[in-house]
Amino acid sequence: MLTTLRPAVPALLRKAPALWDSLRDERLQWLPELGLGYYPVTENPYVESYWQAYRTLDRAPSGIALTALRRVLVSAWWDGAVVDVGIGGGRFVIERPNTRGFDVNPAAIDWLQTRGLWCNAARESVDAMCFWDSLEHIHEPGALLANARRFVFVSCPIFTGPEHALRSKHYKPAEHCWYFTSPGLVGFMAGFDFEVVFEDRMEQTVGREDIGSFVFRRVGT
Repeated sequence: MLTTLRPAVPALLRKAPALWDSLRDERLQWLPELGLGYYPVTENPYVESYWQAYRTLDRAPSGIALTALRRVLVSAWWDGAVVDVGIGGGRFVIERPNTRGFDVNPAAIDWLQTRGLWCNAARESVDAMCFWDSLEHIHEPGALLANARRFVFVSCPIFTGPEHALRSKHYKPAEHCWYFTSPGLVGFMAGFDFEVVFEDRMEQTVGREDIGSFVFRRVGT
């Protein structure tokens, strides 16, 4: 797994093979000089029941409020086409005009394809992508990020360090590969040629603990 991971990660990480060798252990490995951690997730929870759980969450008042916040954030920076990577229960894709989705869950893929909303974002170049609670799940985000021409919108857990991550409800070894501090996420994205232009904790206003929201713009655009 690590041999396929290396080409996709930021250049700074690729220069540290000793660090990557240590990631073979099935435990959270924290890289303090980079402000991030990695866990080698081997499970695949992305099945029908996972999809249905997020469908339920999307219909809850908190899910409705969360989608509204995310739509406002995107509209402040971009009014064109967007691809939602990891669609949750699909609410954002349905509610925001000119939006398609990408997922790895067969149930979510079928839902998108049935509605003509599927986009293979690993192969198709697009102007903007959203990673709402999904970037931390992706071992190798490089192929996706390479296809985002202008903007990447991210919401994900933000930690102060490894102790915070390990005691957090967002510590999910069955799902989450990446654990970021705020500077760690900014540095991670810089390795893929994106600069941060906005950071906020707006999702915490609807009860989401330790979640940060970020807007990244491709350098030079």
